[in-house]
Amino acid sequence: MGQKTSRKSLLHFTQGVIKHFAEEYLRSPTDKDLRRILYQNEMRGFPGMIGSIDCMHWEWKNCPNAWKGQYQGRSGNASLILEAVADQDLWIWHSVFGIPGSCNDLNVLYRSPVFDDVLQDGIYPNWATFIQGFTRPQLQKHKLFADRQAHVRKDVERAFGVLQARFAIIRQPSFAYDEDILSDIMKACLIMHNMLVEDERDMYIRADVLRRYYEQDLSSSSATVNNGEPFEFQAGRPVNINDYLGRRVAMRNRQTHQSLKDDLIEHNWQKYGPNNQ
Repeated sequence: MGQKTSRKSLLHFTQGVIKHFAEEYLRSPTDKDLRRILYQNEMRGFPGMIGSIDCMHWEWKNCPNAWKGQYQGRSGNASLILEAVADQDLWIWHSVFGIPGSCNDLNVLYRSPVFDDVLQDGIYPNWATFIQGFTRPQLQKHKLFADRQAHVRKDVERAFGVLQARFAIIRQPSFAYDEDILSDIMKACLIMHNMLVEDERDMYIRADVLRRYYEQDLSSSSATVNNGEPFEFQAGRPVNINDYLGRRVAMRNRQTHQSLKDDLIEHNWQKYGPNNQ
């Protein structure tokens, strides 16, 4: 098959996958999905945890010369960033693709729409969203938490590894020039990845335990979508600066709230001991 025919076939295939399967396999979590995820993480010792979030770089070999400075990361090569949230089963529930590789994790988070439905609704209190680890834990309770968290936060890293192992096209540098083509390729790979997760999930460890829980607890629940917006993909174009600054301020306020909360917990622990309620 010639190169031109191969490119056209690839584009036709990715567009067909997105058209027919995106609604099902790029959906937001339903009530049933959230119940399963929360129960699964509670069994692991992290009640209330929905998933792990991280970023992955896809090298863009044929990035236009005028954009290379913007997309060049620490490796010296131009790349596009995929931000994703994955659960223990490696199902990817949220994704933003196309942010320049020169951005760090915080800049990616400020641009991400992952919390738009919460940040734009004034009725929600400032609950802590991210649970950060301890860089140098000294206390025994901090060491225990760091060990447990290091295990569960690898879910999204495993998802990235499996995604690249399954689809060599995103494991190798991309030769396409058009960002929209790269977005379609990434989106199609995510859809097929979630298809495989759904097909293999029944063979996972503790599948029988989770299945019994569903039968007992989900008989009266309705499977409604919690967030009307599915995945949001960006294509490397300039973002709205007002939206960017608004997300940045909101996230910093949340981080300040969490820092004060942690200081209060630490003060009570040292003053009253582990029996303090």
